[in-house]
Amino acid sequence: MKIVVGADHRGFVVKGKVLGLLARLGHEIIDVGTDGIAAVDYPDFAGPAAQKVAAGEAERGILICGSGIGMCIAANKVSGIRAATCPDEITAEMCRRHNDVNVLCLSADLLGEQVIDRMIEIWLNTAFEGGRHARRVEKVKQMEQPG
Repeated sequence: MKIVVGADHRGFVVKGKVLGLLARLGHEIIDVGTDGIAAVDYPDFAGPAAQKVAAGEAERGILICGSGIGMCIAANKVSGIRAATCPDEITAEMCRRHNDVNVLCLSADLLGEQVIDRMIEIWLNTAFEGGRHARRVEKVKQMEQPG
């Protein structure tokens, strides 16, 4: 799977670990930065990552900042993106199963490395159930349309 990954300065160290995990799992990676711990603005990385997912250049995205919230807000401004900040394995699974989330937003400050690794593996391996959930996701997609 092709996965775009981005982080701000607070997520930079965790991003490096996530890139290693994704490589070990055999995924193709697009890294949109940041490339260090100097302070940067999360929308500068969430936007390009989300745009790559929306354009089909990547199948999914993973974004990391201090809380995961800023990245999530910014990514969800891009049409076609369904981003979620997940605090645990259950929400990582359910956001895929019921909401077809295509961008996972993670907290660098509040989650441990083992939890993050397990959440990512669950999120990548969980399929969207469709059915009644497809109807709901379609209604969300319609909300993005002008008028």
